[in-house]
Amino acid sequence: MDRKTVLKNLAAGFLPLVVFIIADELFDLAISLAIALAVSLLYLLVTFLRERRLDKFALLDVALILLLGGVSLLFSSPVFILVKPAIVELLFVILIGVTVFTKNPLLIQMSRRYMKGMELGDQQVYMMRRMLRGMFWLMLAHVLLIVAAAIYVGEPATSGYRERKELWAFVSGGLLYLLLGAVVLWQFVKGKKSQRAFMRQYKDDEWFDIVTPQGKVVGRAPRSLCHGNPNLLHSVVHVHVFNSNGELWLQQRAATKEIEPGKWDTSVGGHVASGEKISAALLREVKEELGIDMMPNEPLYNYVMKNDIESELVYTFRGIHNGPFKWPREEIQAGKFWPIREIRRNLGKGIFTPNFEQEFGLLQKLHIV
Repeated sequence: MDRKTVLKNLAAGFLPLVVFIIADELFDLAISLAIALAVSLLYLLVTFLRERRLDKFALLDVALILLLGGVSLLFSSPVFILVKPAIVELLFVILIGVTVFTKNPLLIQMSRRYMKGMELGDQQVYMMRRMLRGMFWLMLAHVLLIVAAAIYVGEPATSGYRERKELWAFVSGGLLYLLLGAVVLWQFVKGKKSQRAFMRQYKDDEWFDIVTPQGKVVGRAPRSLCHGNPNLLHSVVHVHVFNSNGELWLQQRAATKEIEPGKWDTSVGGHVASGEKISAALLREVKEELGIDMMPNEPLYNYVMKNDIESELVYTFRGIHNGPFKWPREEIQAGKFWPIREIRRNLGKGIFTPNFEQEFGLLQKLHIV
C-alpha cells in the first residue's frame, strides 16, 4: 500500500465531519447539521440493513457532528466567533491524538469502513500513525495560531480592525491548506527519495509478498528483512513426499544454512516469490529440491509458523513419488526415505527441525502417518 492510498484511506475517516464543515461554510447551521446528520444516518441505516448491526463508528460520527453543532451554536456571538475555527479544529486534533498516542487507533478504525476487502498489516498501521503524528503537531500549532490571531484582532471599534480581521481570515482558513499542501509535498518528495534508496539497497535481494494469516497480500519486503522480523508474515510451500511403501522422504539441511543447519526437514520447502502464484512456487520448488518436473500434489492444510527469526504462512501439500531425486548440494547435504516408525522413534531428540516435528504432528492428526 503506497502513501497515496494511505492518505486516501485516512481522509475517508474524516468524511462525515468534513461534510459538516463544508456545509457549515455554505449554508446556515440548521441546514449544515441536517446534511451532515443525513450522511451519517444513511450510512448507519445501510450498514444495519446489510449486516444487521449498528456501526459504532457511525454512531460516533453522529455524536461528533452534534458536538460540532453545539460548538457552532455556542460560538455564534460576535465576541467568540473568531475562535470557533480553533475549537472545531481542536476536535480533529484530539481524534488524531487518540489514534497516534494511545493503543486505540480510533481514526484508522473509522477509515476501515471505507476499505471493504482491504486488510491492514502492521506496516500499514505504522505508516498511517507516522503520517498522522506530523499532522497532529501541524494542526495543534494551527489551532494556537488561530487563537493568537483572534486575540490580535481585538475589538471592532479599534483602529486597523479590518486589516487584522483579514489576517485572521487567512490564518484560520488559507494558511492551513498551504501548510497541509507543503507537508504532503514534503512527504511525497521524502517518500520517493527513501523508496529509491531502499530499492537500491535491496535490488539484488529476493522479494516476498507480505500477507495476512488469510493469505491476502498487504505489501512486499526483501528476504533479508523478512528473516529477522517476525512481524513480516510471508508465504512458503511445503510438500511431504511419500513413496509407494508409505515412507516419507526427508532432506538434511546443509551445514551452511542460517536456520537449523544439519537437521532433517520436510521433503520440499521454499519461499513464494513476490507476485508468484502458489501453484507456480510449488512446481518450482519441487524441481529445484528434487530435480523432478511434476508429481501429484494434494493440498493438505495451511498454518502460520512463527519463531524468533521469522513468520511464515505455510501452504502444505502431499506428493507421491519413488525417486530417484537430485538435489542442490549447497542447500541439501543428504536425503532419504524414512519409515514412519523410525521418525516417531527419533522425535524430540534434536534430529529433526522443530518445524518438521510440528508438521508431523499435524500429519498424525489427519491420520496421514
